Amino acid sequence: MRDPARFKRVIRSIDEANEDPNSEFDDGVARPKALLYGMRMQRWVEVLDPDAPEALRIAARSQHIRRWEIPRSDYPMDRKGYLRWRTVLYAFHADRASELLRAADYDDETIERVRTLLQKQNLRTDADVQTLEDAAALVFLEHHLEDFLKRDDIDEEKTIAIICKTWKKMTERGHKAA
Repeated sequence: MRDPARFKRVIRSIDEANEDPNSEFDDGVARPKALLYGMRMQRWVEVLDPDAPEALRIAARSQHIRRWEIPRSDYPMDRKGYLRWRTVLYAFHADRASELLRAADYDDETIERVRTLLQKQNLRTDADVQTLEDAAALVFLEHHLEDFLKRDDIDEEKTIAIICKTWKKMTERGHKAA
C-alpha cells in the first residue's frame, strides 16, 4: 500500500544520511556531493519512467548513500581494484538504504526490491535496474563527463572508450534522453 507521507520521510532520511562532507557546485552553490547525486538520480529516473515504482525512486535517491565512507583510494588503482570497490559499494549502499527503510516501516518485499536495484542484479533483464543504470549514465554525461575529461590521465583514446562504454550500458530510451 502506498503511503506518500512515509515515502517523503524515507527520502528525507536518505537526504540527511547524504549530508556528505564533500561538496560539488550546482548553479554556483556548493552542495553535499552524495545528496546532489541522489537528487539528480531520482530526477532522471522520473524523467525516464514517470510511473516509476516507489522502490525504484528510493533506490535512485540512495544509490550513493554515504559513499564517502568507502573511498576509492582504499583499493588498488587498477581495474581489479575498481571492480572490487564497486562490489563493496553495492552491498554498502543496499545495507544503508535497508536500515532507513526498516526505520520508516517499509515491508520486507520493498526493502529487498531496493536492495536488488542497488546491487544491480539482473541488469539486462530487469527493466527497473536498467532504468537505474540509464539514470546513472545520464547523470554522468550531464554533470560529470566534462570534469572527468579534464583529468591529466585522460587522452582522446580513453575519452572515446569511456563514452562508448557508457553508451553501451544504456537502453534505447536512455540514448534518446541523452
